[in-house]
Amino acid sequence: MNTELKATLERLYRLVPRGQKLGLERMQAACARFGNPERSFTSVHIAGTNGKGTVAAFVTGMARAAGLRAGTYTSPHLQRFAERIVIDGSPIADEQLVPLLNHVMDGAPELTFFEVATLAAFLAFREAGVQLAILEVGLGGRLDATNVIPPPRVAAITRIAFDHMIELGDTLAKIAAEKAGIIKPGSAVVLGKLHPDARAVIEERAAEVGARVVALGSPEPIPGAPLAYPRVALLGSNLAVAVTIGRELGWAPEILAQGVENTTWPGRNELLHRSGQDLTLLDCAHNPDGAVALSHALDPSVLADIESRREIALVFGALNTKNWRAMLRRLEQVAGQRIYVAPPVPKAVDPREMLQISPGEVAGSVEEALTRARELVGSKGVVVVAGSTFLVGAARALLLNLPSDPPVAL
Repeated sequence: MNTELKATLERLYRLVPRGQKLGLERMQAACARFGNPERSFTSVHIAGTNGKGTVAAFVTGMARAAGLRAGTYTSPHLQRFAERIVIDGSPIADEQLVPLLNHVMDGAPELTFFEVATLAAFLAFREAGVQLAILEVGLGGRLDATNVIPPPRVAAITRIAFDHMIELGDTLAKIAAEKAGIIKPGSAVVLGKLHPDARAVIEERAAEVGARVVALGSPEPIPGAPLAYPRVALLGSNLAVAVTIGRELGWAPEILAQGVENTTWPGRNELLHRSGQDLTLLDCAHNPDGAVALSHALDPSVLADIESRREIALVFGALNTKNWRAMLRRLEQVAGQRIYVAPPVPKAVDPREMLQISPGEVAGSVEEALTRARELVGSKGVVVVAGSTFLVGAARALLLNLPSDPPVAL
């Protein structure tokens, strides 16, 4: 990391104790101060408990296949902060990121970490002449910093499940109401497979503001034509949302297929191959809903080359703000071996507590956990890393020898 970037990120990370304050007033005022960069592009706005980053990645691939200059804003990052702000498929360059972040922090010192990152993304997109911005909501939707944008071309809500209940509510209907806040007059609305209670709230919001709900279509861009995307069968609902968005934006089936096949989204159902045989599956399943999806992905019919669950070792760690007990119970039967380790961030659960839920071993570091898991299953087994985005990021950096910026749960 160069000296200027290091100093800038240290300055930015000093804002972390402010937390993620929900509310639009600070962002609206700051955007006005910077000439309203959020009005310089059209957008696709994506909310949801799980899957929103995956949908954003697919829509980005399609937009690029369609010849558009695309900007993508997601959070958190796996390895480097610059991954949050992507233009034409590449993370923003350090020489662009440093002055942008400092410019925002100088001009809007009242903003939080996430608000600074969001405004920097808007400014980067304006400077780059982005035509379509694909924006992932950070938390909730209604009061999220990204929600200062004008009505998007398409608003999408992937899935609704129990997560962040202190901020969003303790029922699916309450959580859905917060996420439905991204729906604005005149927008098309694409919904994933939702519980009826959540769907009813969202459809009511769409009717109130004059938005149009689009029926969820097939995940196949070209009916009957197989896609050359690894493990695409596991992404059916998310892929269906993305492809439906693409159809709503008017892209041809061939463009949709090309975009999907060219999509990369590290750490999400990502299967890494090493030494020809060693398999490691990375998945940022960080709540019970994500754990259920991962358990389906680990069905023997999916991993056909794994003879039994004894050949799967689970490396698991979580934050104490998550329902990690429910996650672990949902994953208990998918692996014959379990290694528990703390993700390298504050609020990590002590892995020794996990032994009370399901038998396993405790590792003192992510590197130790990966090494032990591989020892247990051998070169032909699969090591699965899940439970926290920050655990997956640390594991991926170790396995691929990648540079990393500090992780942050914002």
